Amino acid sequence: MNVTEIWHQLISGIQQTSFLEFIGTICGIASVFFSRRENILVYPVGMLSTIIYIYLYLVHGLYADASVNFYYTVMSIIGWIMWSKKKNHQTILHITYNSKHEQWVSIGFFVVCWVVLYWVLHRFTDSTVPQADAFTSAAAFTGMYLMNKKKVENWWWWIITNVASIPLNFYKGLVFTSFQYLVLLVLAILGLMSWMAKAQKKQPA
Repeated sequence: MNVTEIWHQLISGIQQTSFLEFIGTICGIASVFFSRRENILVYPVGMLSTIIYIYLYLVHGLYADASVNFYYTVMSIIGWIMWSKKKNHQTILHITYNSKHEQWVSIGFFVVCWVVLYWVLHRFTDSTVPQADAFTSAAAFTGMYLMNKKKVENWWWWIITNVASIPLNFYKGLVFTSFQYLVLLVLAILGLMSWMAKAQKKQPA
């Protein structure tokens, strides 16, 4: 497929974008914007997007991505509670880096998720891209887990997720969603830089 064909497919895909996909995409982008600003609105806005995408991904046969969005919904409720906790009117949870132990736990969590999701997809579904679907889903699982803990490293996992999701969604015909992941990739890079700066300020001199 050459550049012209990709461009025509992009335009055609955007023209065929459903109202649900459009709303889900806008809310998804908005939630990352709120996350970058460490704004708790990331959770209610993000939940609207994830509920829509559970339905869309099931329809398009991306079962692991559907499970990711179900996971997002559940974790959003947990994250909403975690980010809301205060002591003496001060937020308890602050942006920090992973310790060495937490880093290995995160990597282990990703690997286990990838293996389990691939096995489930390969064994029990008609997914045509089980390895790619499982990979993006496992990275997203890890990113959400770390975001709830306000760990800077969550943005690296979102960057990985977005890079892998751009061609995967394009291949599956979710062109506007593929474009969303391109926007999310840019926002994730900006989010990483923003959270790194905030974590640096909070480190003891």
